[in-house]
Amino acid sequence: MKIIAVIPARYAASRFPAKLMGMLGEKTVIRSTYENAKDTHLFDDVFVVTDSEIIHNEITRNGGKALMSSKEHETGSDRIAEAVKNIECDIIVNIQGDEPFVDKKPLERIIKAFKQDIKHEIDVATLIRKLTDWNLIKDTNYVKVVKDINDYALYFSRSVVPYPREKKFQAEYFEHVGVYAFRKQSLLKFAELSMLQNEKAEKIECIRYLEYGMKIKVIETDFVGVEIDTPEDLEKANRILAQMNDKN
Repeated sequence: MKIIAVIPARYAASRFPAKLMGMLGEKTVIRSTYENAKDTHLFDDVFVVTDSEIIHNEITRNGGKALMSSKEHETGSDRIAEAVKNIECDIIVNIQGDEPFVDKKPLERIIKAFKQDIKHEIDVATLIRKLTDWNLIKDTNYVKVVKDINDYALYFSRSVVPYPREKKFQAEYFEHVGVYAFRKQSLLKFAELSMLQNEKAEKIECIRYLEYGMKIKVIETDFVGVEIDTPEDLEKANRILAQMNDKN
């Protein structure tokens, strides 16, 4: 089984333009993410996929591998599908370019799910974590996941699901963590399928897999990444990096 990691990296970002080229210690955010992904030693290869020559050059001039992609893609999965079409691999792990502190343990668990899937039932594997704060459960920026008894996703929603009709019943809530892994053929199939009603309404790409009958394995974790969406997030990441360096 050949396993690769792909890091989608757009240069433009509405809240924090060029954030991936921001400095995290002595390296850019995107270079830090790339090198940290390689340092896990979980992958046969690691690629950055970008629409930006600036990001492409940043990776390649520092000895990494980068691929240029079309600027127009509806989802991150579409961008990755374009990139891996001609790469020989079985499993593709999507690592977020703006989460530089790559955690090895949850990635190992995602890869293990595919290795144990002898019947090839899993199309996609992704992470979830418990949500207990009602303010976050209600927050439409937090994507909730409902799963079945075998830990396959039933649905993803920005709404409160399951809805607690009887207030005394304490339902469990799970947040979708945006770390994915795909079988190559499932990802290529996804890219050829049109967006249907529920994905259009919710703006959640995972729904497309479910609407077309594909299976998403969900793996519970307590992993919390450091996502860089604002200049303040980058300052926080630099403080964390300084603490990590002090410990070493």
